Amino acid sequence: MWTDVVDLRDFYDSPLGAVARRVIRRRIRAIWPDLAGQRVLGLGFAPPFLGTLAEDAERVISLMPAAQGVIHWPRGGPGRVALAEEDELPLPDLSMDRVLLVHAVEHTEQLRPMMREVWRVLSDSGRLLVVVPNRRGIWARLERTPFGHGHPYSATQLSRLLRDSMFTPIRAVHALYVPPMRSRMMMGTANAWERVGDRWLPNVAGTILVEAGKQFYVPHTAPRRRVRRLQLALPERASRSARNSARRETPVLPPET
Repeated sequence: MWTDVVDLRDFYDSPLGAVARRVIRRRIRAIWPDLAGQRVLGLGFAPPFLGTLAEDAERVISLMPAAQGVIHWPRGGPGRVALAEEDELPLPDLSMDRVLLVHAVEHTEQLRPMMREVWRVLSDSGRLLVVVPNRRGIWARLERTPFGHGHPYSATQLSRLLRDSMFTPIRAVHALYVPPMRSRMMMGTANAWERVGDRWLPNVAGTILVEAGKQFYVPHTAPRRRVRRLQLALPERASRSARNSARRETPVLPPET
């Protein structure tokens, strides 16, 4: 089930949401440091993380699922957002160089069709970046944030999903180690939590980010062995009985005169 777009907007407008936005956005920029001349698509609820990407990318657009709802983005500027069905994206084949999925994979009920659509619109040399709640992290256990809704993933599960969807995982990183508490002191130490978490607690972060590229090869399937059907002969006694029965049932015609 999708989280309502108003709840997502309100969360990222809050102080705790601002911390989450800053931390995750820093990770995204570390993975994609140079987007000059690139066309970027955000699917799900990606506007909180697209602002800095628009600074050097050729084009940045956001598609929001119809079941989630849509809001205007960017604020105070021409709209770059549209409402779409996640399993039928209104984009041409190979039209995007980068695709960012945020608050999408864990919510959609059309997961496989959505991933196929992402594969279709992504260019052959493009990159996909998926952000999901970490099932081992504390953020996925508390419903006061959007990361506590939907289906969380481990890094292994997300990599398997990408491979099954014809993507090749390239790297995985974690982010959001700070506990989801509204304490100003706790939020003020977010950078320290990120440094300590990266070094000592990589598996308990709030989110997992996996970058992937497209797969092109066809999986090898072994040729099917032709099964030789066995012809079972009737036992001799049964065959003789069957012949005798056939003789008895055959009418005897009188000789011709």
